[in-house]
Amino acid sequence: MNSDERFSTPLGAPLVPLFPINFRDTQILTIVYQTHQSAVEAILPRPLVPGSDTVIVHFYRMNDPDWFGPHHEFAVQVDAALPDRNVRGAYSPFIMVTTEGGLATGREIYGQPKKLGNPSIEIHGDLIVGRASRNGIDVAVGTMPYKQAKAEMSEITSYFPFTNNINYKFIPQITGEPAVRQLTSRRFEDVRVHECWKGAGTIEIRLNAQFPLYRLPVRRFLEGYYWRADLTLPFGTVIYDYLEEEGAEAK
Repeated sequence: MNSDERFSTPLGAPLVPLFPINFRDTQILTIVYQTHQSAVEAILPRPLVPGSDTVIVHFYRMNDPDWFGPHHEFAVQVDAALPDRNVRGAYSPFIMVTTEGGLATGREIYGQPKKLGNPSIEIHGDLIVGRASRNGIDVAVGTMPYKQAKAEMSEITSYFPFTNNINYKFIPQITGEPAVRQLTSRRFEDVRVHECWKGAGTIEIRLNAQFPLYRLPVRRFLEGYYWRADLTLPFGTVIYDYLEEEGAEAK
């Protein structure tokens, strides 16, 4: 039995790969907007606190990733901090993906709240359009002008360090009791940005009870970015272990 078979099932054809995973020529439409800070606070698991009222959403076209093959993803991120551990990053309350391998890997390794859906990026004349569709409904539609002003990746990370992705991971035992209950963190590695553009960014949010992005309503549009990059997904770290903390409190 090789290491991949010990890491995931089914044996002989594992669904979740060993890291690192390389993504080549990934296209991203990023829309940044402001919501209400109370909305961010309401969506964060304790002990995370809001870093700001900023929301970043990404529409991804993964053109050439290891293992999974080409697919699309839609990720919602809010500015979150764990002050006692000196950690700040992007907490993911909602993520949509088109591939089962990406869904399983995101949930099992990082604890990402991935669900299957139909996100996409398309070019319509002079407009870049991102759609996140689920249950036959366009939950989110983002737009940005096509390549009108050059930008730097640092402009996006200046809102908050979104490349440090924070997730709430919960895995139950067969009895229903938690086997794992953690806050996890992982950073993109070997990021190589081939191009980055900015412009007016818009996002329209439609109500959907199974993908409730409406809980982060738009208060003000900030910016849109369209960028293309290579990057690597590594393993991450545990930044807060609820079971250990609760065990220590009980003593």
